[in-house]
Amino acid sequence: MRRMDVGPLVIKGKSARLRLGRRRAGLTFWLSVALMFGLAGSPARGATRCPAGAGGGETLEAIDGEARLSWIDVHLSTTARRARIWTWGWGTGIIVATVANLAPLPFVAKSDRIDWYVGASTTIVGIVPLLIAPLDVVDDARKLHAEAAAGASTDNLCRLLAGAELSLVRDAKNQADGQRWWLHVGNVLLNVGVGLFLGVGYHHWGTGALNAFGGSAIGEAIILTQPTGTIQDLRRYQAGALDGR
Repeated sequence: MRRMDVGPLVIKGKSARLRLGRRRAGLTFWLSVALMFGLAGSPARGATRCPAGAGGGETLEAIDGEARLSWIDVHLSTTARRARIWTWGWGTGIIVATVANLAPLPFVAKSDRIDWYVGASTTIVGIVPLLIAPLDVVDDARKLHAEAAAGASTDNLCRLLAGAELSLVRDAKNQADGQRWWLHVGNVLLNVGVGLFLGVGYHHWGTGALNAFGGSAIGEAIILTQPTGTIQDLRRYQAGALDGR
């Protein structure tokens, strides 16, 4: 029988496999390099740069527009919730106080009824600004949240953010206006005037003093407990300090 020499075939097979492995390793290396440089050179998807509004600067502009919009939405909604509690809490208290001033009328002397009428009249006046002129943040937060929940495309994100920034500035000013010095002065003058009306006009100095001091104290409490969170939120937003919610 004739013997076959397979040694050269084995060597050739190993050599071919070695060359193929080197080619594959080289191809994998260059593909990895290309992928690395491609990812480094392309911008991150989903990040949208929008102009800085509301008095912000470069730090604010560097933050993703969607993150800024979400931050404003959350903070306006928080202050709006507090504003609703403030409005309806004081409104309910004022209505109860008005009813309490009117309820005893059938049981008091006619000469003393003026005290109760005046008390009811001045008390119910306090609910008027709460109901006809609520804080702007209540309506602004509702509108912004509805728009943000509907989703903003890349094309209209900056437009929606610009509107949100205008609301942030407007609501901060509105809340600051609710704390102005003339409101405190007006509150005291109104209640002192009521006290003088009862004292000078009807010689009911005791009731007049009670209305003057009590009414002034309640009015100050309403003013001082008004939510003002958007004022501080605006300062943080302008500084680009959006890290902590």
